[in-house]
Amino acid sequence: MTKHNHTTYAILGLLTIGCHSGYAIKQMIDQSLNHFWKVSYGQIYPTLKKLVADGLATVQESSQEGTPDKKEYFITAKGKTALLEWLQSPVGDIPVEKNDVLLKVFFSRHQPHDKTIAHLKKYRQKLQERYQTYEAIEEMITSNLHNEDDAPYWLFTLNYGKRMTAAAIDWCSDTVREINDWEE
Repeated sequence: MTKHNHTTYAILGLLTIGCHSGYAIKQMIDQSLNHFWKVSYGQIYPTLKKLVADGLATVQESSQEGTPDKKEYFITAKGKTALLEWLQSPVGDIPVEKNDVLLKVFFSRHQPHDKTIAHLKKYRQKLQERYQTYEAIEEMITSNLHNEDDAPYWLFTLNYGKRMTAAAIDWCSDTVREINDWEE
């Protein structure tokens, strides 16, 4: 069987929850997966084309008046098997986070403390905004999507994001406090 990347499995998974067009897939990525898995718009259609070529999905075209034909994609039995095999495969290495704030803090002895503190405070503000977004998503899932079979798993994933974000907010506050203590 052809080796596939994780984005392939992300799109296969989205096909299982009713995202059948490239547009619907992009919308779901922007609203949910993008918080922990980045997929560019330019990756979606080539991946869908490869899924069809590999027999993991099918495509149905329907005519639309005044607009290009609509393509809808559906996961095949072979695609479900591939998704299940990937889901059950061992977890790989812990991914390395690229974080420019951490990179700047790492080298911050070369700048005044107030600049480092300003970076940390701005980062904390953005994290707090992200946390509020996660809370809004949680409210939407628990209020509107609680009957979805996938809802508990969406909430598990969201809980991870909330916990990691809360920990990063705490880290920012603690680091600012420590830097301020140096100045006393």
